[in-house]
Amino acid sequence: MSSDKEAKLKALKLTMDKLDKTYGKGAVMRMGDDAVEEVEVIPSGSLGLDVALGIGGYPRGRVIEIYGPESSGKTTLTLHAIAEAQKAGGIAAFIDAEHAFDRFYAEKLGVNTEDLIISQPDNGEQALEIADNLIRSGAIDLIVIDSVAALTPKAEIEGDMGDSKVGLHARLMSQALRKLTGTIAKTNCTCIFINQLREKIGVMFG
Repeated sequence: MSSDKEAKLKALKLTMDKLDKTYGKGAVMRMGDDAVEEVEVIPSGSLGLDVALGIGGYPRGRVIEIYGPESSGKTTLTLHAIAEAQKAGGIAAFIDAEHAFDRFYAEKLGVNTEDLIISQPDNGEQALEIADNLIRSGAIDLIVIDSVAALTPKAEIEGDMGDSKVGLHARLMSQALRKLTGTIAKTNCTCIFINQLREKIGVMFG
């Protein structure tokens, strides 16, 4: 090994040791280190989907978006995942921004509604703050937010009909995801956002 490469490796080791001291062990590591483990999963409740996902379910410590046309089974998919998480002894939460949660339908799919944490927030900010606090508790294994489209910003709700509030929703989601992503990874919680496909006004064929 050349002296130049040895010097580089020594400098790298010193830097990595310093980063470990500052940010905790494992803050920076080589992909080949033993500390790198397989991603844990929550089964989707569908064997076919688990196979298609490649790892056997929804990865833990990640943000997932399930999107599709209206009434295409998106919420049903998440309820199956909640049932699977509960069967494994986990705790699940459901942020019902749509205010359309059907307890009896959820029970038919195997969800233990007695233990399910549910919130029906008044606005988008409240929904995302509640989600953030639940995730930060470290007690939640799976949280579902139904839906992105229903996370209406407070300013939009309190404003008059016809008021222009361009970009408020996008800004709210951008800020929330920046805040949530790190917490979700640290707590190993799976966070599923449900979203709907919308048609673009005045645009034909995509």
